[in-house]
Amino acid sequence: MEHSLTRPSEVVRTEALGRDIYRLTLVAPQIAEDARPGQFVMVQTAAGKDPLLRRPFSIHQIAGNGTVQILLKVVGRGTRLLAETKQGDFISVFGPLGKGFSIPKAGQNICMVGGGMGIAPLLFLGKWILRSGFDGKLIALLGARCGDEITTLKEDFIHLGLHPMIATDDGSAGHHGLVTDLMPRNMTPDEEWLVLTCGPYPMMRGVAKICKQKNWSCQVSMETMMACGMGACLGCAISKPNDLHSYQHVCKDGPVFEMSDIVWR
Repeated sequence: MEHSLTRPSEVVRTEALGRDIYRLTLVAPQIAEDARPGQFVMVQTAAGKDPLLRRPFSIHQIAGNGTVQILLKVVGRGTRLLAETKQGDFISVFGPLGKGFSIPKAGQNICMVGGGMGIAPLLFLGKWILRSGFDGKLIALLGARCGDEITTLKEDFIHLGLHPMIATDDGSAGHHGLVTDLMPRNMTPDEEWLVLTCGPYPMMRGVAKICKQKNWSCQVSMETMMACGMGACLGCAISKPNDLHSYQHVCKDGPVFEMSDIVWR
């Protein structure tokens, strides 16, 4: 039996944004209405049972016409099948799920830091912040392996009115180095900042380290393997900081956590 949050969604567009990077636009009006920045969906990659497990994807954008976008990178058979979907195909989408970002309306400046596919939820997040009445500074720092992976996404942020600073591993766009290098260059230390970040674990560990040193608040969106998205399979369990024998679940307790709720190894 399909869960009440599971909905067949029509694919209306599949875009290739770079090498092995795709964006799917889906008709999912109830998800679009209910979604909050930082939440995710579980997507069935094929009509049959191969691959069996759904794949988790951050909600990348929503629109008033009831569409939802996800961003994916082809890393295996399941994501390849999704990248090959065509307009008019239907896929099963389960969500929205999880706990998203907590956004203040005043009192702090906000810096969004994204790396690789972790950039995906930040576009939705940036749009949400700008429409929320937030009156502080809002900046975006984006990192990728190369410029080809980030060009279209950068333009999307510019379309929102943001002008993101870019870092690439190979120096083909923006700063040649880590996205964390951009934080002290663009965040004045005498101001109060809230950092909202999503990306590879080593990147977020670096972000959290800087935030702790500067006494900045930080929320992190954890990326991990998930099988169910509801906390039933226990596959996304992570340790609690004050009791390494107790666990919290990324899909249900997160994916967004305060940086102090994570055991950084």
